[in-house]
Amino acid sequence: MALHIVDRRLAGKNKSIGNRERFLNRHKEQIREAVRKAVAGRSIRDMEQAENITIPKKDISEPVFHHGQGGVRDTVHPGNVDHLRGDRIRRPSGGSGGGKGQASDSGEGEDDFVFTLSKEEFMQIFFENLALPHLIRSQIGESPEWKSHRAGYTRDGTPSNLSVVRSMRGALGRRLALGAAARRELKLKQLQLAELEQAPFGHAPEIRALRLEIDTLTRRLKNIPYLDPLDLRFRGRVKTPVPTSKAVMFCLMDVSGSMDEDRKSLSKQFFILLYLFLTRHYEKIDIVYIRHHTQAQEVCEEDFFHATESGGTVVSSALELMQKIALQRYSPTEWNIYGAQASDGDNYSSDSGRCREILSEKLLPLCRYYAYVQVAEDEQNLWQEYTQLAQEHDNFAMRKATDPSKIYPVFRDLFKKEGETA
Repeated sequence: MALHIVDRRLAGKNKSIGNRERFLNRHKEQIREAVRKAVAGRSIRDMEQAENITIPKKDISEPVFHHGQGGVRDTVHPGNVDHLRGDRIRRPSGGSGGGKGQASDSGEGEDDFVFTLSKEEFMQIFFENLALPHLIRSQIGESPEWKSHRAGYTRDGTPSNLSVVRSMRGALGRRLALGAAARRELKLKQLQLAELEQAPFGHAPEIRALRLEIDTLTRRLKNIPYLDPLDLRFRGRVKTPVPTSKAVMFCLMDVSGSMDEDRKSLSKQFFILLYLFLTRHYEKIDIVYIRHHTQAQEVCEEDFFHATESGGTVVSSALELMQKIALQRYSPTEWNIYGAQASDGDNYSSDSGRCREILSEKLLPLCRYYAYVQVAEDEQNLWQEYTQLAQEHDNFAMRKATDPSKIYPVFRDLFKKEGETA
């Protein structure tokens, strides 16, 4: 059995972040379930807000060390006239923190543990284990990403890149080279001085001259710098371009007359979740907004979510516009192309077959992944045509979301990481 010691000492300033992360990791399942319940009760505008999370006390209880009583003890409580030894005593009601039941004049308990998830923590758990499927790195584009690599040594650099060993090795070689001639001459002068000092009298002037030369050579050797700026060597680094993960998401929304306000609201909720997910997780991603009724039009973000235009239904117009934009601006060799479509499934009868042909022959070969969300329960001709696509293409997925509470589960199911469960 593993033994975990919990340090309850007070942490200093700015030292509680690690403890908070460990707590969130330990109770991740309870927190994840609380986030799911919170999402079901929120409006889409309140999605990016903090949330109070309640964890039952029994789920955060921790083992403690204490001295046991040991042995067998008999205890007499004076004034007891209601119970005998061996009687089972009912747990007192009240004081449990649940807020239910009748009041009681006895009993103790503890409330459930309540804490607040910050906005960032809430959104991190909200989008946990989600990713764009089949995302790959494409070739180097016009504005490539750069990666730094080690590349030998240079004479200039920052102190953090200084190579001490290489610098000291260069300094030692420089001192040896600069002082070689002076050391040879010094050694020769010292030998001559030793011979003259052992000779008979009459060599005093020569001895004084030799000693002066020896002092000069010694000072010259001492004046050679131990470490010169020329000796410094810094670890060199060069930048090389690396492939980038460029992605574009096409958002196609049906705004025809059959899409009432509730269905349009469901579609907008799905796309708002998609927008929050993409902008939080991918810095370099383009989002193309397309609204359609009988005609399709590329619009800005504001018009996509708030315009009130309506009309008949020709879904193929949006698919054709998506193909046109993709071929003009987003080469499949450089971009990861994704599509997300929301509709009630109602379409001009002879157009649904054309939608399947466009997707099967033109769009799906270009796309890494295409998701279709139907915001109505009835399975009309468009749903039937798309069902055939789902059976033939692995990069096509379709789901229903007929209620606001189903938007988040459907979204997670469509964009879960490969190999993960929703």
